Amino acid sequence: MSQEQLFLQQNSNITSSPLDVNQLALLQQATSSYTTLQLAWASGYLAAKSEQGQVAQVSVAPAPVAAKTLTILYASQTGNAKGVASQVEQSASAAGISTKLINISDYKPKTLKHESHILIVASTNGEGEPPDDAIEFHEFLLGKKAPKLPNLSYSVLALGDSSYEFFCKTGQDFDDRLQALGAKQVLPRVDCDVDYDEDSESWTVNIVDNLKDALTQTEIALAPVMNLPVAAVSQYSKKNPFSAEFLLSQKITGRDSAKDVRHIEIDLGESGLTYQAGDALGVYFDNNSALVAELLVALDFTGDEQVSLVIHREQQNLSLIDALTSHLEITQTAPAFIEFWAKQSADKKLIAIASDRNSAREFAGVHQIIDVVTLASADVSAQTFVDALRKITPRLYSIASSQAEVEEEVHLTVGLVSYENNGKQRFGGASHFLANDLEEEQKVRVFVEHNDNFRLPSNTNTPVIMIGPGTGVAPFRAFMQQREADEAQGDNWMFFGEQTFTQDFLYQVEWQNYLKSGLLTRMDVAFSRDQADKIYVQDRLKEQASEVFAWLERGAHLYICGDANRMAKDVHQTLVDIISEQGQLNSEQAEQYLKDLRSNKRYQKDVY
Repeated sequence: MSQEQLFLQQNSNITSSPLDVNQLALLQQATSSYTTLQLAWASGYLAAKSEQGQVAQVSVAPAPVAAKTLTILYASQTGNAKGVASQVEQSASAAGISTKLINISDYKPKTLKHESHILIVASTNGEGEPPDDAIEFHEFLLGKKAPKLPNLSYSVLALGDSSYEFFCKTGQDFDDRLQALGAKQVLPRVDCDVDYDEDSESWTVNIVDNLKDALTQTEIALAPVMNLPVAAVSQYSKKNPFSAEFLLSQKITGRDSAKDVRHIEIDLGESGLTYQAGDALGVYFDNNSALVAELLVALDFTGDEQVSLVIHREQQNLSLIDALTSHLEITQTAPAFIEFWAKQSADKKLIAIASDRNSAREFAGVHQIIDVVTLASADVSAQTFVDALRKITPRLYSIASSQAEVEEEVHLTVGLVSYENNGKQRFGGASHFLANDLEEEQKVRVFVEHNDNFRLPSNTNTPVIMIGPGTGVAPFRAFMQQREADEAQGDNWMFFGEQTFTQDFLYQVEWQNYLKSGLLTRMDVAFSRDQADKIYVQDRLKEQASEVFAWLERGAHLYICGDANRMAKDVHQTLVDIISEQGQLNSEQAEQYLKDLRSNKRYQKDVY
């Protein structure tokens, strides 16, 4: 039997279609990963194309002018909020609503008073800070110049991580302030945790249902006007990751190093996935089998128990061991699980911890699920237990390569998360998976997360200053590969820091070669443990204060990558001090200097 005959036999219900077998196969492949919202938009788009009879472009004849326009703003650091906002825009457009999808950094806040309907999808950074895109809008809205907004209807979807103290604070700030200015909620704000798909889709459906009568003048939903050809969008995404071939995990720290850092190489093959220097790679992982087995023993489960989970928006039955291995988060603990296990176990110590939100967060940060359940026993069913766990979310790693150099490959720099808890060795889920569990030629599910907030200057003659201690060096390796491919004439200055020169100088040979070739203008290094007094990258910045300021004054772009909690804050304060001293400015003026750099995309951070 030929492949075509086999296909027709397996799909007999569509053999009457006017499409030939290859066209049908392509259509099925293209739509297999679509959500309900995306299918709704696609159907509207195809219907409109059919009427217009065009095949080359997505652009179609516009719908009758709607009475009002729905403006959708997104404030996104890593791309999640942008992705959700795009889905909202597609769903609203498919319902016949006239929409505008705008990065909040490109939106003029003063036009708020002219809007009738606005939706805001906003993520939150670190300790409750707005994403870089949203800093100016946030300052305006919460400032004295914000106008009264009695004629504005709005709703906010906030994205965050409940493991942090200021969960969804940016979205909460927007919501509270808009209400204070007199705007009316279409729907109450929804705060989404890291596993946000179901909540965001439910909010989207409800929002569109609530707004379609007020914002449409026709019952016929036409597709939105777009300028990009369909082929410009990859079929692989966070919701439809590509199964890539794992090529290499190579330790790049020395034998006697206190750290285990790996250089990872992955083959994207014929996926068509593309990335730019500054982007991140999303990696899905399986939990370590030994950790899963330890957890099953602690709970007195066999692993064969059947449980039900929502997977890809469908309720599915599977074994407990499969659920714990591939679908549920067990290496990171949320405060909500501490509260759950305290209630189930009635353990006084856990109850005391759970009763204080800060204590629960701190405790969760240094205890995996196995540590919690072995601290106090409880009699729960398999289903009750899995219902209390969060879904596995992919980890994002700054890409350490440029496609101009490595073509279909993608490289990462991954530090193995490892620590002891009560004599037990614990590992990070994704880092252990990449460093130790995967073997060459095995498959790993990945997707590209574009980061427009961390980009090389478009003018290749522009100088750049890169500050990347530890694994924060990763995107700067990509930057240098890209600058070399572009034959960039701009100066490049790298600040790198780690514990020791002999054991921890990541990619040392590559940096030395860039220095020899002249592509890397200068490099300052700080190895904290190589002398009695610890030296960090911020100390090297202080030593070169006049030169750093001179580079900034001649237009240099400044980049920071690495630890958000300490390094990035210390470096920022050092920069304020340098600008204040060298520019003869007070602290407030120096802060404004950096804010202006950030507004002009000259001060960018990729911190975690």
